[in-house]
Amino acid sequence: MTGERPADHYSYAVYADPATAECFDRRRFGGPIGTLVAATQEQLLLSALPGVEGQAVLDVGTGTGRAALVLARRGARVIGLDASEQMLAVARSRAGAEGLGVEFVVGDAHRLSYGDRAFDAAISLRLLMHAPDWRQCLGELCRVTRDRVVFDYPAWFSGAALQAMGRRVAAALGSRTEAYRVLRHRAVDRELARHGFRVIARHRQFVLPIALHKAIGSRAFTLGTEKLMARGGLLRLLGSPVTVVAARDRDGAR
Repeated sequence: MTGERPADHYSYAVYADPATAECFDRRRFGGPIGTLVAATQEQLLLSALPGVEGQAVLDVGTGTGRAALVLARRGARVIGLDASEQMLAVARSRAGAEGLGVEFVVGDAHRLSYGDRAFDAAISLRLLMHAPDWRQCLGELCRVTRDRVVFDYPAWFSGAALQAMGRRVAAALGSRTEAYRVLRHRAVDRELARHGFRVIARHRQFVLPIALHKAIGSRAFTLGTEKLMARGGLLRLLGSPVTVVAARDRDGAR
């Protein structure tokens, strides 16, 4: 995306709604499956960024600040950036309630107002799937990072792709929906390499779509069925969402 951001794009418009901001955490992380998603996300972040205490971390698309707060509790110096002031208001309230000194700022992931390699690490969760130009956003993450980037996306070859296709059709027919994209692993790897980064870890979470697990609402069913499918090799083949940990390639970095 070049020029001014499209204010009517759902990735900006939906999250500018105060009601959406207030209920976001309950909708995304509520219930037995939501709490499982949140716990897994926290574990992945902490394993991806070991020794984060004292490090400068930028959380792009921070939303209500869940990931930023996870890292701040471990002593990281975190800036959380989001295009939605309404989402940031919730994040500031949460940080204040815990006495955590996270700085939350309004900004656009396509044009980060920080210098090259200004942070030790940058993270971005559930952003590339929604951003108007995912390549530009990923390039900006790499640009401002000295060492490591952590981000996620729904995989092109997965159950999530069917849901994404359905949403895109609905959006084309005039429905107001989050018509997110899915990404191919090779496309992501090529874009990282273009900015001097390489994948060092790729974690796939579910074979079945999260929406299906939430509809069933049983943690035991989710853990049991996903374990069986992982043993059969389906998680490696069809798992989504995918969380990537990428490091700057010291030999090929620009």
